[in-house]
Amino acid sequence: MKDVIQYIRDTRWPEEAPVQLPDERHLARIEEEYDIRLPAGLREFLLHVGDVERGRLEPVTVTDEGGYTYLPDLMTIAWDQGVPRELIVLCEDEGDFYLVGPDDAVVFWSCAGTGGLTEDRWDSVWHWARDKWLRF
Repeated sequence: MKDVIQYIRDTRWPEEAPVQLPDERHLARIEEEYDIRLPAGLREFLLHVGDVERGRLEPVTVTDEGGYTYLPDLMTIAWDQGVPRELIVLCEDEGDFYLVGPDDAVVFWSCAGTGGLTEDRWDSVWHWARDKWLRF
């Protein structure tokens, strides 16, 4: 995990105006206001790299309420598409979603066609970051 965090920080886009890195207070407020439970892996991801923009895929943020990656707004869209409440949005991708489950695994939800979960799966947010986000 530490090597993934360092790589993310080293390869961030310096010309982008980063959002504020969240703290536990931000995360607790999001959980309380929106009645969700952030999986431990997503919580850790947000606390360490929740201010980084890099590449076409952009993970959720919790400190920029007006941003298009703001977690509560994306959760509302995902719920409207039928995503179960126990799956939390990690990243929106052209109307589809990478989601984190209570077991910290990341799954892919396609909204096209009949919609729903696909076979795509990563063991953790860090595996998704390394194998999908950083390589995209």
